[in-house]
Amino acid sequence: MSDGPAAQSPWQTVTITSIEKRTPRVTSFFLQPSRPFAYRAGQHVDVRLTAPDGYQARRSYSIASAPEAGETIELAIEKLDDGEVSPFFHEVAAVGDEVELRGPLGGHFVWSDSDGGPLLLVGGGSGVVPLMAMIRHRAARKSTVPAALLFSARVWDEVIFRDELIDFHASRDGFDLVLTLTREAARRPADYSRRVDVAMIEQSMMRLPAPPSFAFVCGSNAFVSAAAQALIDAGVPAGLIRTERYGV
Repeated sequence: MSDGPAAQSPWQTVTITSIEKRTPRVTSFFLQPSRPFAYRAGQHVDVRLTAPDGYQARRSYSIASAPEAGETIELAIEKLDDGEVSPFFHEVAAVGDEVELRGPLGGHFVWSDSDGGPLLLVGGGSGVVPLMAMIRHRAARKSTVPAALLFSARVWDEVIFRDELIDFHASRDGFDLVLTLTREAARRPADYSRRVDVAMIEQSMMRLPAPPSFAFVCGSNAFVSAAAQALIDAGVPAGLIRTERYGV
């Protein structure tokens, strides 16, 4: 994730107010900023940890909460065994602890209900996090903008925000959820059990009443490259595709 023009954003102290397990490897941390914090759905933050000897480690995390969520912001953090920051959150951090945060960052990978649609979202693993912020923002605004999320995870138990997404889908307000599992059979009739491909993209777009005006793709470098190419091969103009990448 790139910092973009928000590199001038000052660091501030935030307090962990709540912790919620999402999947075996992803946990949400709810943070209370010490200063007003306005952001758009899709933006991210930098988190900085400082060791007693002065060593500092930084990591960028997308914001999962909608701008309408109130004073706290939610970061859904995946545990990376070789990471410098995520093990602290998963193994050490507790409610009441303070960390440093800078943001919001990023102005390209954002969406507001006033931007309109239809909206096609494609996420892989924890890449669903900024897309979830958009989906929650859409719900909070009671938007009728048509939206579809194609979400790829390895197994059912690793579908982050699974129950909430299924509830959004069940509301039948113009939001459709398509899940694809790459390491086990699909659990729902209309879902898939393979990697994202052109046919899957085409079938997901058929859930929208018109071709997408925006397509957002987030995940690992390999996932984003493959999904973005599948979108192009499915006829989505490259200029409509916005991507966010993490990891290797």
